[in-house]
Amino acid sequence: MAEPVRQRPLGPRATAWLRVALVMAGVVAADQLSKRLVRSSITPGEEHNLLPGIDLVNTRNRGVAFGFLPGSHTGVTILIGVALVILLAYFARHATRPLLWLPTGLLLGGALGNVIDRARQGAVTDFVKLPLGWPPFNLADVSITVGIVALFLLAERARQPRA
Repeated sequence: MAEPVRQRPLGPRATAWLRVALVMAGVVAADQLSKRLVRSSITPGEEHNLLPGIDLVNTRNRGVAFGFLPGSHTGVTILIGVALVILLAYFARHATRPLLWLPTGLLLGGALGNVIDRARQGAVTDFVKLPLGWPPFNLADVSITVGIVALFLLAERARQPRA
């Protein structure tokens, strides 16, 4: 009878990369599902009130998060690519830092969710509209924003001297 194969536990670096992949996959799945639901249920130009001051819409965005830098599809793609390479290099050097996997996964998932839209449709589907002229956005944009804030907070925390 063959002896059972024993699996070695993942090391801290591999565990961190696995967590990044899981967060990224979750963000992409939620983002793409929400965009598909919006495209199939809301006619472009229509507005559906979700909560006071928050509407659901169906718009297309050719810029980066929240409609910034519209127009240059090639420029946006290059900007996103450079930012992701820098993020991955930073994470590769600091993968064992506590919680760093979370903003990395959020940023990668958000970027990938919007890149999928660009590749399929030439633009990103945005659907959450806030008052006061704030541009419509989507779950990928929220993930990117939360990821950036969390990344800066974790980087700042790492710079603080320990008491």
